[in-house]
Amino acid sequence: MHVVLVEPQIPQNTGNIARTCAATGCILHLVHPLGFSLEDRYLKRAGLDYWHLVEIHHHNTIDELLSQFPSEYFFFATTKAGRLYTSVRYTPSSFLVFGKETQGLPVSLLARYPDQCIRIPMVSATRSLNLSNAVAVVVYEALRQQGFPGLV
Repeated sequence: MHVVLVEPQIPQNTGNIARTCAATGCILHLVHPLGFSLEDRYLKRAGLDYWHLVEIHHHNTIDELLSQFPSEYFFFATTKAGRLYTSVRYTPSSFLVFGKETQGLPVSLLARYPDQCIRIPMVSATRSLNLSNAVAVVVYEALRQQGFPGLV
């Protein structure tokens, strides 16, 4: 499976997500620009010593990524979706797409893929979950549906 971070801004979140990818065998895609340097000490510390276990791909834009994988299925995590993340079927080649911490995914992107938008339920008084927590929630649901392939 693939985890896509579109213009992440907080190095600790990206480091935590890289660690989740290392623990689950997910491929991490980073869509630039990033809000930090890849040499950031907080990024490296959050990822611990798992960086060598993560396959990372860099993309200049989300459209570049989408065009590289035209036959794959993308799910776009947003608080604006009607469909719950538990109500879709994930495959080993699914792409789970998450937006930047301050703004989420662009509205124009969500409008292009309304049937592929998913959300995590939460109380109405909150805006969103922390990005690294949201990624972990969706990744583990997707893996649960597949019987946790390759995990012990």
